[in-house]
Amino acid sequence: MDDSPADAPGLKQAELREAAHEGPHGSHADGHAGPIEAHDAADARHSEMDHAAMGHGTAGAGMDHSAMGHGTMDHSQMDHGAGGGHHDHHAMMVEDFKRRFWVCLGLTVPILALSPMLQMWAGVEWTFPGSVWVLTALASVVWAYGGWPFLIGAKAELSKGRPGMMTLVALAITVAFVYSVAVVLGLEGNLFFWETATLVDLMLVGHWVEMRSVMGASRALEELARLMPDEAHRLGPDGAVEDVPTAQLRPGDRILVKASEKVPADGVVVEGGSAVNQAALTGESVPVEKAMGDEVIAGSVNGTGVLTVEVIKTGADAYLNQVVTLVREAQASKSRTQDLANRAAFWLTIVAVTVGAATFLAWWLLSEGPLAFAIERAVTVMVIACPHALGLAIPLVVAVSTSISARNGLLVRDRAAFERARDLDVLVFDKTGTLTEGRFGVTDVLPADGVAEDDLLATAAAVERGSEHPIAAGVVRSADERKLAVPAATDFQAITGRGVRATVEGRAVEILSPGALADAGIAVPTALAAQADALGRQGTTVVYVVRDGALAGALGLADVVRPESKEAIDRLHELGLEAVMLTGDKREVAEHVARQLGIDRVIAEVLPDGKSAVIRELQAEGHVVAMTGDGVNDAPALATADVGMAAGAGTDVAVETADVVLVGSDPRAAVRVIALAQATTRKMVQNLWWAAGYNIVAIPLAAGVLAPWGVILSPAVGAVLMSLSTVVVAVNARSLTVDA
Repeated sequence: MDDSPADAPGLKQAELREAAHEGPHGSHADGHAGPIEAHDAADARHSEMDHAAMGHGTAGAGMDHSAMGHGTMDHSQMDHGAGGGHHDHHAMMVEDFKRRFWVCLGLTVPILALSPMLQMWAGVEWTFPGSVWVLTALASVVWAYGGWPFLIGAKAELSKGRPGMMTLVALAITVAFVYSVAVVLGLEGNLFFWETATLVDLMLVGHWVEMRSVMGASRALEELARLMPDEAHRLGPDGAVEDVPTAQLRPGDRILVKASEKVPADGVVVEGGSAVNQAALTGESVPVEKAMGDEVIAGSVNGTGVLTVEVIKTGADAYLNQVVTLVREAQASKSRTQDLANRAAFWLTIVAVTVGAATFLAWWLLSEGPLAFAIERAVTVMVIACPHALGLAIPLVVAVSTSISARNGLLVRDRAAFERARDLDVLVFDKTGTLTEGRFGVTDVLPADGVAEDDLLATAAAVERGSEHPIAAGVVRSADERKLAVPAATDFQAITGRGVRATVEGRAVEILSPGALADAGIAVPTALAAQADALGRQGTTVVYVVRDGALAGALGLADVVRPESKEAIDRLHELGLEAVMLTGDKREVAEHVARQLGIDRVIAEVLPDGKSAVIRELQAEGHVVAMTGDGVNDAPALATADVGMAAGAGTDVAVETADVVLVGSDPRAAVRVIALAQATTRKMVQNLWWAAGYNIVAIPLAAGVLAPWGVILSPAVGAVLMSLSTVVVAVNARSLTVDA
């Protein structure tokens, strides 16, 4: 997405999850505006894809997308413009691999049935006049059509001087195919068309599955952009309202923001008043009251009032676009190191080519043996080096790991980042929506003498049922959770500057803020006042319940701490990691939650750009840092962290852009990520050794180093050894377990 105003028409409006109820009533603007960080709203990772540089994922599936599949794609039909080109391109490549796989798989069945070597192993003879030519034709289609992405991928690798998996795959399928064609034409030897077909199938399905796993990557910035509305109500000099595209707004324009609409541009309120929900952008959980002279942020959601706003920032200068820029820069700064399998493929390619050529020359020139035998030795080397096992070494572990992670509340999106989790030593938590539930709840009930706790809470809930304010919702919800019988209330009224009132069971009941209570001259008993003051100092919002002019008690409300959070922090400490809370909420609120959970360090009152700076500071100290959050305002920090984890119950942006999504918002899942990453990495390394290590023994045998002692591997035996290594890799991958 281009940050310029001209691109703004591409910013399409989407439904924004609301962190709190809108529609505040008068008194709550004064008394209920307690500190609670709202869905600290989102993260963003996965940069715009550089297809020329991507080495997607881990072993066996490392790809150079700069070349693969492009030769068959109609670029004239692709939208490479802002907002969707890379994503559409990637989707087309996924479909291309999928189509090639199914076509080749269908052709592989008759190829296997007609292969003489497999018939010999199976003890059958399925031949007919011309069957060998049918077999050759089918194999030619598989090699040309299915192998095309790898052949042009190899060309791209070789042109850059970096032979890798594509080169090795292309070399293996081509050597086996050309050798088999030569056998059909009269060369003494065995047909290996089945080897070509099965290798092509395995490579295609591996790349198809891998590319699907990264499909969500390019959606990150698109999801951020959708927070912006398409149109704005611009006011003319005569007061007439004109609906215009957001892109046409300029500083100095005046716009009308109606109830429940999104603010289309950063600006200053010049008329009207309302509570604006900007939780998705700043982390403030309670809708913020806006009056004349107050600034509003593009992408925030207006409450029940109507605002006239003078635009001060648009395009690249707008707050939301600055967040997008921070995310893009953080993503682009990540190193694109090649994975273990790519390096293994590189060296295996060098070894296979070198040993294959040396074997051919040695047996043909030095030993003056027959040409057919020299070719057979070289082909056996190439077949032995054929990367079935190497191509599956990592994808198989990933498949098993993904299954385990799903059962443990994890959704792995970026495998490379997931593997980095094994090295973490600091886990940074967002507070609201991650460690807490992101909603108000009654934490303390302080009844006056002679008043029962349940009676006090039920009476307050009866009054608050008439309000839409988040604090009112918290009171009602807490009463419902206690299964209290809440009486009916009548004559509900919001009292500007004081609170709310209603008649409950024939008695006048008021819910007042501390300031309104003092103005009313109602005395608070010393003990109750001390308790309320202590709650206020730790960031808890306190409201008072007055019945028939007499104080009935007080309620303390705060963000509800998830019951799983304490266990998550304890388990994190058992793993030797440091727990850090990074939040936009007020310090006293954050420190109160941290004391309950045993958090090691608290960094509070931090805006989104400050959060990413904190992550960089931790990394500069030598830490490997993971960030866990659930909202848009966490985006830069999540993108900057070595591993970004998003709570699945958070915003769509978080789910689309995180390296790992914590399904269900259970903070314990963040700890499971680390344990699973460690076990997965160990299994991957084991498989790489099984996949490539057997070549250390098999390739010299295939080359004939023990021929003087009568030990010679035929291409058929080489194929069996190659297949056995694949079986070992598969079994080893299935043995992955983790105590998560």
